[in-house]
Amino acid sequence: MTSAQRGVRDALTDSQRAWLQIRDYLGENRFELGRAAAAMYPHHLKIGPTPLLIDRRWTPTGPVPLSDLVLALERTRPVPASLGVDAATVVIPERPDGSRYEAYSDAIADLTGRTFDNRSTYRLQGGDLGGDGQLVFGLGRYFDGLDTGEAAAHEFAAVQLGLLSPDQQRIRVAIGDPCDPSRRPTNFAISTLTLRYDRATGAATFLLHWRDPQKVGHAGGLYQVLPTGVFQAAGEAAWNLRNDFDLWRSMIREYAEEMLGGSEDYGAERAPIDYDAWPFAAAMTHGLVEGSIRVHVLGLGFDPLTFATDLLTVVVIDSALYDDLFGGMISTFDEGHVVSALDDEPSTDGVPLTAETVARFVEGEPTQAAGAAVLWSAWQHRASCSASSPASRLRMNARSCR
Repeated sequence: MTSAQRGVRDALTDSQRAWLQIRDYLGENRFELGRAAAAMYPHHLKIGPTPLLIDRRWTPTGPVPLSDLVLALERTRPVPASLGVDAATVVIPERPDGSRYEAYSDAIADLTGRTFDNRSTYRLQGGDLGGDGQLVFGLGRYFDGLDTGEAAAHEFAAVQLGLLSPDQQRIRVAIGDPCDPSRRPTNFAISTLTLRYDRATGAATFLLHWRDPQKVGHAGGLYQVLPTGVFQAAGEAAWNLRNDFDLWRSMIREYAEEMLGGSEDYGAERAPIDYDAWPFAAAMTHGLVEGSIRVHVLGLGFDPLTFATDLLTVVVIDSALYDDLFGGMISTFDEGHVVSALDDEPSTDGVPLTAETVARFVEGEPTQAAGAAVLWSAWQHRASCSASSPASRLRMNARSCR
């Protein structure tokens, strides 16, 4: 900490300094805290040896083609009023004038100097991947995840520091079952393991993303699969709501941003994105239709520390097309840097998908729970995920009740 930073902290209230102490501890120990939080749910199912929580309605019996999912957009349902945290001192600290911040995200902005766009999201409200393959959404905001999930993680970190007793975790208690999206405003992310697949040898490689804690509001300091992003429209203009309510289109944008360094500004406030006219999107969709790209859903999981909710997907791309699409692969981007080799080994194709590397990042490295889970699941189902499949539909099935 610099002398200037120490001076700023000296001018804070005791509760603000305590908040920063807990926030620092949370940021430095996310991996260990996630494992500890998983122990609080002994009766919940988990994906293999990972701490990611699941239940049977979110667990298909095997890989499901992405195009088989049915999306529904309905009216946004209310969440329990008991989730309010305005009186929780360790989560919402007191300012020098005696007032408290309105939300956890406000404290993050003021006390850490880091701000994020509170963009609209598609909020998960229900569904059943183990049955009819339907996901039901309403609308939410990005800060919903900070103000509930990150706040709950903050409480858990305070317990580990001895600043709260376990029964004082008001947010976690109010949420109850972490696998029930109706208990809280549930933002939904798509975590994608991308495999470069060599048909001649059967070998596959993948990339990882190290999330820089100075740049992200969630899961800083952890490895994650690439790409991963919140399911949301490309802009706030009303026409984007329908145009971007599509899992594949959301994934394409994340590929463009996280693997090619593309801007998040698609001009969507002036006009909806024309995915058919966008060369990269058209090439990705053509690959999906003709079979050189295979996309499967492996399940839906919930992080035990932050309740982050991730759809686990694996995208297998034949090596020739992969090289054409991602020949301009970047090494760093807004949220961290890309890991394309193990240790000091040179590599142009990525980390080899083997039992050893899967075990390393599932159990030995600080990998985000969703990333570890999709790696483990993809390895278990590697034969069916890599196999060719019939041509996929261009768009996900979707309906609207709004």
